[in-house]
Amino acid sequence: MKIAFALLWLIRLLPMPVIGALAWVLGSIAWLLAAERRRVGLTNLRLCFPDLTDAERHRLLRRNFRYMMRLMLEYGVVWWSSAERLDRLVTIKNLHYVSDLRAQGKNVILFYPHFVGFELCVFALNQYLPLVSVYSAQKNRVLDAQIYQGRQRYNNAYIVSRQEGLRPIIKAMRKDHAPFLYLPDQDYGPRDSIFVKFFGIDAATITGLSRISQLAQAAVVPAIARRVGNRCELEFYPPWEDFPSDDVVADTQRMNDFLEARVREQPDQYFWLHKRFKTRPEGEARYY
Repeated sequence: MKIAFALLWLIRLLPMPVIGALAWVLGSIAWLLAAERRRVGLTNLRLCFPDLTDAERHRLLRRNFRYMMRLMLEYGVVWWSSAERLDRLVTIKNLHYVSDLRAQGKNVILFYPHFVGFELCVFALNQYLPLVSVYSAQKNRVLDAQIYQGRQRYNNAYIVSRQEGLRPIIKAMRKDHAPFLYLPDQDYGPRDSIFVKFFGIDAATITGLSRISQLAQAAVVPAIARRVGNRCELEFYPPWEDFPSDDVVADTQRMNDFLEARVREQPDQYFWLHKRFKTRPEGEARYY
């Protein structure tokens, strides 16, 4: 693991176009060798984009592999490059949707789905805003220490263990009204999940966005990371009105509907290698 970190440290010295070219090569190799991940991704695309041909889905997923490889190679950039470099690499659009709410003394949840530019964008954002995030400990101690240290590089991130529950999250949000960076768009199993549609498929989806918004009296502001050439763009959307409602199912479906619309805008940049439809309703056959 220390050798891998040393390589990442060296890679971050390269110009971004060179890192992109390296990711293209390594991502193409990963596409060929990672048969299980390829199968998962193609299954997801078959479910979500049934109108595409097999050839179109293969091309889309190959691009996705290259984007995912670039995400991995850029960990050296986000951990060790200067704050000025990160600031130059990310364009932040409509940050006022968040800063206006904070100026009014309101709590904010950033609905921040898993797109391939999310790490670069969040490290750039953390220069401007304190952030609350949830952390899952890694089995490898060296990796765990590096990830945790990386998240704290600006000394303004409030990191809460996933095992601690909601109370510490809400407490951290109320301190300086730090926005809570929330990524609830993956399959976390049946616990605390309900089935709502995602691309027309029943998807086990946690209801935390609605519940935490209600408990913390927080506004929800979606934030979408996009890759644009060798840079990234982080776009904030207007705070959701009438959220949460008194219908947690409708709230959770609203979240998935918004996400689906953003995925359709940039389908090759979403996390298709995750088993998003792993948890199935009782009696339904598995997809993977």
